[in-house]
Amino acid sequence: MHEHEVPSYLLKDDLGPWEIYLEQVDRVTPYLGKLAYWVETLKRPKRILIVDVPIQLDDGSIAHFEGYRVQHNTSRGPGKGGVRYHQDVTLSEVMALSAWMTVKNAAVNLPYGGAKGGIRVDPRKLSRFEVEKLTRRYTSEINFIIGPDKDIPAPDVNTNEQIMAWMMDTYSQNKGSTSTGVVTGKPIALGGSLGRLEAPGRGIVYAILGVAEREGIDLSDSSAAVQGFGTVGRFAATGLEGRGIPVVAVSDSRGCIYKRSGLDIAALIAHKVETGSVAGFAGSKSLDHDSLFTLPVDILVPAVSEGAIHAGNAERIEAQIIAEGANHAVTRAADAILKKNQQIVIPDCLSNAGGVTVSYYEWVQD
Repeated sequence: MHEHEVPSYLLKDDLGPWEIYLEQVDRVTPYLGKLAYWVETLKRPKRILIVDVPIQLDDGSIAHFEGYRVQHNTSRGPGKGGVRYHQDVTLSEVMALSAWMTVKNAAVNLPYGGAKGGIRVDPRKLSRFEVEKLTRRYTSEINFIIGPDKDIPAPDVNTNEQIMAWMMDTYSQNKGSTSTGVVTGKPIALGGSLGRLEAPGRGIVYAILGVAEREGIDLSDSSAAVQGFGTVGRFAATGLEGRGIPVVAVSDSRGCIYKRSGLDIAALIAHKVETGSVAGFAGSKSLDHDSLFTLPVDILVPAVSEGAIHAGNAERIEAQIIAEGANHAVTRAADAILKKNQQIVIPDCLSNAGGVTVSYYEWVQD
């Protein structure tokens, strides 16, 4: 095999999330030294709970949704990890995400193990009252395995501080006393932490700056592109702009925009609040979503979902630093290609660890 040739097995993206995690463990095992003793432990989740979540819809009918809570490892402390509501949630995905939380919490030295939860549902098709009933029933179903000293849920895809408030309230009702420490990412008035909302995006910025300093990369004349303009992407873009790094492209589910001299992020946030999308922002040019990945920028932040950067687009990426804002945003095939091209991928266990770090502060306060 030539020095820069990518092994063929790494160019396949058809493994499920849990299989991808297992392959990652196998790939790093030769470098673990005496810690390889624990590899088989890392390959086995401690506890998997699958629950039926039935609720009465607004029209009077009964709907059933499948929910999960996986505790991968609790050796370092209580399980810690978010809860996501998405129509494509699978057990394999939640297992892998819980394992990656184990790695993330250990990487930033938090006294937590790894856990994750999810419900297979499209919350956009439910009313607010239906989402509340879904949340409360799901919390009741997993109630016996969560707790401030057992397993501490948090917001994730399509969940927010309101969802956390309902979870906390339901758990407290079942327990018979208020327990603010059972979840993090709560509203400030219920024991939430200042800065928690901004933390994931800010963490990405600190990771980029730290890697650039370590590798001797000059960012004084650099630019960035951010995929996704939700909470993570919004504050990552704000932080990069605040450090003199213009963000020239941003996308969301409804549009992708570009401005060579850099977008005004504060004005763009106001535009999205008013219109619901970044599309149509004054002074910007509209692009198709795939074009964002191949722009001539120095920094790329994929902050939407798994697998955004894959074998089909990795070869055309020009960015020198790719910081994963979403879990497993870079597939293993893309990772191999980027490594071959001497580009730096900051893995999500470091680049988006800001959220769980501030969650730790919130938990301690509670």
